Amino acid sequence: MIIAIDGSAASGKGTLAKRLATHFGLSHLDTGALYRAVGLQLLNAGLDPDNIDESQCIKSFDEFDMALTKNPLIRSEKVAQIASVVATMPKVRAALLDLQRKFAAAPPDPNGAILDGRDIGTVVLPDADIKFFIDADIHTRAERRTKELIQAGQSVMFRDVLLDMQERDTRDRSRSTAPLRPADDAFVIDTSAMNADDVMSFAMSHITASSG
Repeated sequence: MIIAIDGSAASGKGTLAKRLATHFGLSHLDTGALYRAVGLQLLNAGLDPDNIDESQCIKSFDEFDMALTKNPLIRSEKVAQIASVVATMPKVRAALLDLQRKFAAAPPDPNGAILDGRDIGTVVLPDADIKFFIDADIHTRAERRTKELIQAGQSVMFRDVLLDMQERDTRDRSRSTAPLRPADDAFVIDTSAMNADDVMSFAMSHITASSG
């Protein structure tokens, strides 16, 4: 089984992906972590986050450290903003596309794979067995992200998180390469008024119906 989950920031797509992976015994790849790892590597190299160009990003792949995808620092808002900028670069997306497809083609778990990100169902795995698109009201998402960052020990304010999220949404949805949008055959879930259990139940109902 191959499941593709796309969606906006803090919509709940990562939580759903992890829960479905556990339920079905699937290998999970958070593709957003790949872009964040690139961003963190660029920061660690001392590059100016306001003046990062595509050539610098591509050069960083010569020494790309996959271990950075597990580094908690990639969850900071600073790294998230850099990752959003990096993700608009066609050559960076092309470099990571092959890695993502190889993961899905030969996942560590024999039952299959589940990938979550921004263009999984539309670009990375257009032939996935199941596709979801997860979204929510931007104020709801900003509240979730603010709470998440505060719980992680970061000092943030809601209005700053909201502004950053609005800018990120604009970049994600308007970029020329693989813009954020639902695949034509994706099952869309609005999580604005749903908790994680509600989303999981809704997704499971869809998978059951699709399999039947």
